Amino acid sequence: MSAAPDLAPTGCRAALTAADRDEVFAIRRTVFVAEQSLFEGSDLDDRDDDPTTIHVVGTVGGITAGTVRLYPLRPGHPEGDWQGDRLAVLPGFRSSGLGAPLVRFAVATAGELGGARMIAHVQMPNEMFFRRLGWARVGAPEIYVGQPHLLMEIDLQAARTAS
Repeated sequence: MSAAPDLAPTGCRAALTAADRDEVFAIRRTVFVAEQSLFEGSDLDDRDDDPTTIHVVGTVGGITAGTVRLYPLRPGHPEGDWQGDRLAVLPGFRSSGLGAPLVRFAVATAGELGGARMIAHVQMPNEMFFRRLGWARVGAPEIYVGQPHLLMEIDLQAARTAS
């Protein structure tokens, strides 16, 4: 994979096609299975096929380079709590700044759908990144997918009025 082009524009959109989903799953496999060894073989789970789950494609200079997924914690109740997870940016594109637009897109989408709050289990080195985006830590570190993570949250309606 080549390095991200300097100052290339980033973009985010919902994954709508089978090809989009294939790219999303390939990015997640590269980051969470091959690079970080958080999962063996695959990180796919029941959420991936749930019709309420929204998979997001992130691009840098037109190249698909990142993803995040989001979903309501109570299916059929988008006005409640949402979860964001599987935030991943390919190694060669991490300096592109794509991570922040992916998180902002997830927050804005859940807020537009009536969500009240979004939570995420965040790898500990990424706490400050999320804090800069308006997220707050909830409680002590916890073990999530076998590794220490922090539970973090953001008020979706407050984030909506701030943007």
